[in-house]
Amino acid sequence: MSILVVGISHRTAPVEVLEQLSLEPSGVDKLIADVTSCEHVTEAAVLATCNRLEIYAEVDRFHGSVEELSRLLCERGSEFSLADNLLSSLYVHYDDGAVSHLFHVVSGLDSMVVGEGQILGQAREALRHGQEVGTVGPALNSLFQQALRVGKRSHAETDIDRAAPSMVTAALDLATVEIGSLADKRVAVVGAGAMAGLATATVSRLGAADIAVLNRTASNADRLAGEYSARALALTELHDVLAQADVVISCTGASGVVITTDQVAAARAGNLEPIVFLDLALPRDIEEGVAALPGVTVIDLRRLADELSHTEGAREVEGVRSIVTEEIRAFVNARRQASVTPTVVALRTMATGVVDAEIERLLTRLPELDPASRAEVEQAVRRVADKLLHQPTIRVKELANETGAVSYATALAELFALHPDAVDAVTSPERHS
Repeated sequence: MSILVVGISHRTAPVEVLEQLSLEPSGVDKLIADVTSCEHVTEAAVLATCNRLEIYAEVDRFHGSVEELSRLLCERGSEFSLADNLLSSLYVHYDDGAVSHLFHVVSGLDSMVVGEGQILGQAREALRHGQEVGTVGPALNSLFQQALRVGKRSHAETDIDRAAPSMVTAALDLATVEIGSLADKRVAVVGAGAMAGLATATVSRLGAADIAVLNRTASNADRLAGEYSARALALTELHDVLAQADVVISCTGASGVVITTDQVAAARAGNLEPIVFLDLALPRDIEEGVAALPGVTVIDLRRLADELSHTEGAREVEGVRSIVTEEIRAFVNARRQASVTPTVVALRTMATGVVDAEIERLLTRLPELDPASRAEVEQAVRRVADKLLHQPTIRVKELANETGAVSYATALAELFALHPDAVDAVTSPERHS
């Protein structure tokens, strides 16, 4: 069994394509169900964020699985006439490459904002959801748990949090170029989820003069606003807010546009003061036509991707890379050693059976042996068997850390004529219960 990743991200596709592929919770459920129904898939998880959609699966066949998982993502694209172009934007990682990819992703090295920490929570949610629906088993659980530990270690042992801005702070930095410091500005946050919470906390820390939180669910707006001494408003009050705001941050997670061109034009009629909209949602919250209105600047994920493509806190990023490289090597070596363990156990079990049978035969032929002699003979035979097996079993574990480890285990099984069922029984005992 092997780990396979098939995905698409901001590195391989433009934001407008990712926007159309974004999934709501029900869409994630359906995709996971479709993945697990594939013939060669035994475990599955989906990592869906604002800049990536990835399927993680444990599979028993590479080529058939790649085709099936790629087809599922292309079918998702066919809803938006993207299928023809989507295949060239997909990437595939397998076994050690899949481990390396996830460790880089969860550490923030593959993010649009390099080093951002939000991906940790998103990966944790992907694992939790897979466990909840029963599609994550031992292989993916081990992989994701270790990736989360690597991500936490990267943030704990380096200053990547200070070197790399969050998506919110990066967007606000661009906003200040247009309107200056936020210290005396009126800010509206549309939404009440994790991104909205980060936005509210950030503008509060930066000293915004007035903060309004708008959300369809009043209780969620009340909760978030209460944490930062902001005003909680209903989404129906958006017109009045747009008329007065200097900055509007929208990140609702809605399936359609939340702020239209007509709404903004009507609310800003006669107001010539500049206003900046930060659209951090995928799919977009703000209609594209808003950017063409006088005095309006729109900073969306597409612009963020362009602005941030060359920014890295070089020293801290290198520190994270070193940690990730070390952790990949350790995890991969452990997996390789684990892959030969069933063969070693099966070999020793076979040897024990042979020794037991030969001792029984010897004692039957020599009934006159006294108990002390019998014990000495039995001990000598077992010592000989142990010594003969010692070097092959030690060496195969050492070779497991080198390329071709699986072939060494296979060769050992072939040389000693180990039955495949005996090895498989050790490999996956839970599947034989």
